[in-house]
Amino acid sequence: MTHNPAPLSWLASGEAFPPVESAWGVDTVAPGLLCAGADLSVATLQKAYQNGIFPWFSAGQPILWWSPAPRMVLEVEQFKLSPSLKKTLKKFANDPDCEIRIDNAFAQVIQACASNPRPNAHGTWIVPDMINAYINLHHAGLAHSVETWVRGELVGGLYCVASGQAVFGESMFYRQTDASKIALAALVGLCRQHQISQIDCQQNTAHLASLGAHEMPRPEFVRRVRALCRQPALDWHFKSLYWQHLFAFNSASA
Repeated sequence: MTHNPAPLSWLASGEAFPPVESAWGVDTVAPGLLCAGADLSVATLQKAYQNGIFPWFSAGQPILWWSPAPRMVLEVEQFKLSPSLKKTLKKFANDPDCEIRIDNAFAQVIQACASNPRPNAHGTWIVPDMINAYINLHHAGLAHSVETWVRGELVGGLYCVASGQAVFGESMFYRQTDASKIALAALVGLCRQHQISQIDCQQNTAHLASLGAHEMPRPEFVRRVRALCRQPALDWHFKSLYWQHLFAFNSASA
């Protein structure tokens, strides 16, 4: 049964976010909705992510801020590398015409993600204002793209936000089969190399669950994120040896 939620807070630019505990609950029309308004400046986005909050809205809507409970998280040690994906990754890793690039074409990646909305979504939530905001976040060193390239062509990838050692997955796209999964596996390998414990996935989907993601209570998620944000930033470069670490780890944990 759906209940009427508490009135939604409207923020002015620079105003502090309300406590995440005040977000609308699971029995409301928009579970996890926290507030509206403010702006998409680098400072606002950084403060939001550091407190377990992210923007998500469609064209014609105001800026809406969310903090779902529970939170979908992929813990790096629990990443499920299926036999078929492992075979694909090994073929990719051993092909000189295939490579992972990081931050080589961030604008292209986010534009491609906007052109490939999530299944069952009515249009894209990556509206022009969001694209511009995350490009600015990228220029500030707080957003990154992990890109799958084949014979010099960008065929898939993802973009994410990173603050310290907290990594927040945003969106993926593919133009060839498994190209987005390859990028995600590369991100997992990079995180494992640098002992990053988790990747935020925001909301529960069957696809994410199939890769090992699970729901985490919001208080624990926020506590972890705040601690990770205080750590030194990781080195956003991918090396081919990270594939071997990923293969070896998954073989040992299988």
